Amino acid sequence: MIIDDEKLQRTLERAKSHTDSEVTGILEKAKQLKGITLEEAAVLLNVTDKNLLQKIFDAAKYVKEAIYGNRIVLFAPLYISNICTNECVYCAFRRSNTHLKRHASTMDEINQEVTALLKQGHKRILMVAGEAYPGGGLQYVYDSIKAIYDTRWNGQNIRRVNVNIAPLTEPEFEELKKCHIGTYQLFQETYHKETYEKLHIAGAKKDYQFRLDAMDRALQAGINDVGIGPLLGLYDHKYEILATLEHAAYLDKTYGVGPHTISIPRIEPADGSDFSQHPNDVLSTEEFKTCVAVLRLAVPYTGIILSTRETPQTRNECLELGVSQISAASRVNPGGYSYDKQNGSQFTLTDERTTDQVIEAIVDAKHMPSFCTGCYRLGRVGKDFMDMAKPGLIKTHCLPNAMFTFAEYLYDFAPEGLKNKGLKLIAETTQANFAEGTPIRKMIDKNLQKIKAGKRDLYF
Repeated sequence: MIIDDEKLQRTLERAKSHTDSEVTGILEKAKQLKGITLEEAAVLLNVTDKNLLQKIFDAAKYVKEAIYGNRIVLFAPLYISNICTNECVYCAFRRSNTHLKRHASTMDEINQEVTALLKQGHKRILMVAGEAYPGGGLQYVYDSIKAIYDTRWNGQNIRRVNVNIAPLTEPEFEELKKCHIGTYQLFQETYHKETYEKLHIAGAKKDYQFRLDAMDRALQAGINDVGIGPLLGLYDHKYEILATLEHAAYLDKTYGVGPHTISIPRIEPADGSDFSQHPNDVLSTEEFKTCVAVLRLAVPYTGIILSTRETPQTRNECLELGVSQISAASRVNPGGYSYDKQNGSQFTLTDERTTDQVIEAIVDAKHMPSFCTGCYRLGRVGKDFMDMAKPGLIKTHCLPNAMFTFAEYLYDFAPEGLKNKGLKLIAETTQANFAEGTPIRKMIDKNLQKIKAGKRDLYF
């Protein structure tokens, strides 16, 4: 793939001139759930009028709920190592940072970490590692995934492991697929090549094109679902959003499978990195929210991921803008959930809420927390998933499965006050969305009764 820098710059320049009616027309088109063009996305990114911005935000919420319903998927990142051979000026893991306490978790330590997450109610993990591995080989990664899946606590287990690791060769991706991962996630960081080369000054990550082509190799190797994203703050955020959309469109056109997820992290201070304290582009909260909303309108089928880099208030607000997946109670260092909270973190966390507190905020906003992994396990992945997501059919599975997994959480983990709130939300959601006497309503009522009686891991 090639990112056409001149094309993106021209598109952004032209989009500075637009009319209110043009914006309104773009939003009406977006509500048809077919996406919008690069030029139209650029126009929306340049809107500053508060009334028009609110219309953009409202449209993003409409599109997200038309595709996925009101469910919000929860997950936790699991950092297994902070050892890295790269020199990325914005990252605490960079190899020259001698102040950082380095560690790679053993399999027993991974078991401890996963157990700690299971005790919080988590069922989905994003495994993350610095771009170097003990012994120099990928077997450590493969063994770590197996250790996560093998961990059991009180009848609980992790049902799906997604991974965020260094870009691989096609044969290596074929081996990774054998580990039964969910989504392979990799951020380009910045799509602006000149900036990329200035910020990645040593190590394998210095190769811009090898990283950009990683998703091609992953999909060619049989990985079903991939996740992309920029790190906002490294270059102009409007350019990065357009480039992300270009990448998404290329994958969809070339493979018939667009990105399963798009993450939208914003740079946060990192240990010993002056650049992270003074990034190239400082977004306002309003600009960040606009980025979230435009991604949802342009790529309606994708899952949009928001991390704990953002404040609780911003995260709560973004629930109304098209975000569909969020992390909860994150730790971004190996051992952070259990055995060693002093190991060096990749960046500074901003949302320190517990999993219970994050879930309660979701419930209070009338969204449905979800720990669902049903699509992965039933083979609704890759093109099969896209065929259901693009026309908005996937929500007929998402909402019931969300309610089943949330009910499990409420009975097994939630404090009494949250349990009562959550069960009330499930009852209200069922009543509002599924007519009594229909086959799907009968199935939902039956499964919810089974879960109350102690049955677990129900999905369809």
